[in-house]
Parts: sequence; structure tokens; C-alpha cells
Amino acid sequence: MSNSKKVVLAYSGGLDTSYCVAYLKNELNLEVHTVLVETGGFTQEELDEVEEKALSLGASSHKTIDKVDDFYQQIIRYLVYGNVLKNHTYPLSVSAERVSQAIAVAEYAQQLDADYIAHGSTGAGNDQIRFDLVFNVMVPDLEILTPIRDQKLSREEEVEFLKGYGVDLDWEEAQYSVNKGLWGTTVGGAETLTSHLPLPNDAWPSQLEKNGSEIVELEFDKGEIVGVGGRSMSSVEAIRTLDELGSSYAIGRDVHVGDTIIGIKGRVGFEAAAPLIIINAHRQLEKHTLTKWQLYWKDQLGEWYGQMLHEGQFLDPVMRNIEAFMEDTQEAVSGTVKVSLHPYRYEILGISSDNDLMQSSFGDYGEMNKAWSGDDVKGFSKILSNQINLHRSVHNES
Repeated sequence: MSNSKKVVLAYSGGLDTSYCVAYLKNELNLEVHTVLVETGGFTQEELDEVEEKALSLGASSHKTIDKVDDFYQQIIRYLVYGNVLKNHTYPLSVSAERVSQAIAVAEYAQQLDADYIAHGSTGAGNDQIRFDLVFNVMVPDLEILTPIRDQKLSREEEVEFLKGYGVDLDWEEAQYSVNKGLWGTTVGGAETLTSHLPLPNDAWPSQLEKNGSEIVELEFDKGEIVGVGGRSMSSVEAIRTLDELGSSYAIGRDVHVGDTIIGIKGRVGFEAAAPLIIINAHRQLEKHTLTKWQLYWKDQLGEWYGQMLHEGQFLDPVMRNIEAFMEDTQEAVSGTVKVSLHPYRYEILGISSDNDLMQSSFGDYGEMNKAWSGDDVKGFSKILSNQINLHRSVHNES
């Protein structure tokens, strides 16, 4: 039985976290327990390979925690309710899942009664803040160990260190860094370090498989997607089904440019067929079923929610307040949205809903008024102009 102190390490199977296993075990003499939090990005074969690698590097144990359903229930559905696209572009694919993963790692560290908690982030990105912030809230008594960030290591130095301990795996660097999850895939490479170069076609994980077009119906119940193409299914299954279908048309490719938490600009490619189609279909359904001021305040709070989530502030209690508001607005957001899929693009064709406010007997826009007279409108318009006329009079404006 080891008397070493225990550290729980968020482990992905890549070079950085593999270095952390060897360093924490061999240099700091810690009992390393690795954990991978699955949020929709791994096959079972890949999960088995990650576990095998962790144990071969010297981890005392490895655990895979499936959080896909929790990830949807606790985060993704609110991103849909709020139609959250950072900078009107990016569906927060990585930011959302990192928060979910950090929470699960912290909970696991508590279960193991760990002495330390660790992650493999560098000092240059957003993930270090997201992990640190969640750990500081959930396990404030545990020291956070970050070997890669603290030592500012190059890839070559990490490989040489591992070789020194007899670890000589194939660490061939992929040309593009790809991070896949339930809510989209990010792609980084030499081009995304520039401001002017696009990602080449072969950098995208999904390639065009279908030509022509097809129409698919998406079913929503109180703001949640619950059916695709006439088949009822769980929201997670619906996301996966639509993502597979949309990706076959190479839909969902874009490049996001935004402000990182640490203040520098960042640029990343992403592929998110299902998130983009779902959010825009949901937004269209809301335009028909919600009032003007419901839509207005949802836009304000949805953007704020996305910004807070992006910066790792998911545990702030104001997030629960915003979630309560957004969920309450979804009571009438049920119906079917018809979408046309084409190579590299999609169109929202229309909606059908029992709660469609265009079905009102009050009138048809631009055609016929049924619930007011012309004199009603004249009086309304005159009253509405009062304050403008008062201002112009006071300031002597002709």
C-alpha cells in the first residue's frame, strides 16, 4: 500500500497530460489517479486506449466518467434556450465542455480524498482559467498542480523527458489540433495563428459526402430538440443524429475570432453542424411563439450567459438565475421547424406550432386589421408622438 500523497489528474491521453503523469509520479513521488471526463468526443475504442496509456505511464488508477447526459442537461440546453453564439458565430463548443469536465474532476478528487488536483493546460489559453476557477470553488483546500504551465515546456522537452523514463511512444505531432465533443469540434493549426489565412479543406474533420439537398424536420418541445426527421428521440440522440446528417453536407464550418479570458485575441476553426442548425431553428421558432420583449430580454441574458460560461464562471449563482428565466420562457416554444440541407449550407424554411402568434385573429400583417379601427390607430400614433414633440418644442427644433 503506497503512502504517497494522491493527486487526481484530468487526463486526455495527449502528450501534455501524459508528461504530467510521468512528472507527478517520478519527480514529485505522488500517487497519480487519472480521470477522463467523456462529454461526447470519444469512441469506446479510444477510451480504452487512453486508459491503457495512462496505466502504462505509471498511473495508479484510471477512471472514465461519462457526463454526456449531464453535459446536455446542465449546460447545452441553456445554450439552446439562449441561442448562444459567441460573437454571433461560435456555439461555445470547448468552453462549455471544459467547465463540465472540471466540475466532474473536482468531484472525483473529493471522492478519492486526494491531496492535490492537476491539469495539463499551458499558460497561454483559456482552459487554465476554467479548470483553476472551478477547482478553487469546489476544492479550495487542494493545491492545483500544472507542470506544463509552470515549466513552460516545449513539445521536444516533454518527449525527451518521457524517453528518459523509458516511455518512447509515437508522439508524432498532428498538423491540426482537433477537439471533439457533443456540442461541436474545434480545429487549430498554423492558419489559425494568422489573421488572414483560411483553414484548407482537408483540415476539417468532416468532408462533403452528399450533393443535392434534402429537407429535414426538427421537433422541439418547450425549447428542447426531441425529434429529427419524424423520429422521436432524446435530445442527446437528436444532436448526434443531426450532426451526422449535417456533417455529411459539410455544414457548420466557420472560424471564430474572439477575446480570450487572459486578454489576447484568439482564432480557431470549428465544425458544428448540429449546434448551428439547432440554435437557428430554435431562434426561428421563438420568433413565432414569443413576444417582442421576451425575445429582447432573452437576447440580452443569453449573451451574458454565454460570456460568463466562456470565462469559466458557470458556478456563479447568477447563472442559476439566468437559467431559471430562460427555462421559464420556453413554455410555449414547441413545434416543428423545417430545414433544407445543402452542401456547405442550410436554410430555415418555416415552422409549424400550435403556439404560433401569427395565427392570431387580430389581423394579417400589411393586409387586414380585424381588432381595431383606423381611428384607433390615429389616436395611438398621436399619443405615441407626444414625447418627441415635447422634446422638439423645448429645444426649439422645427
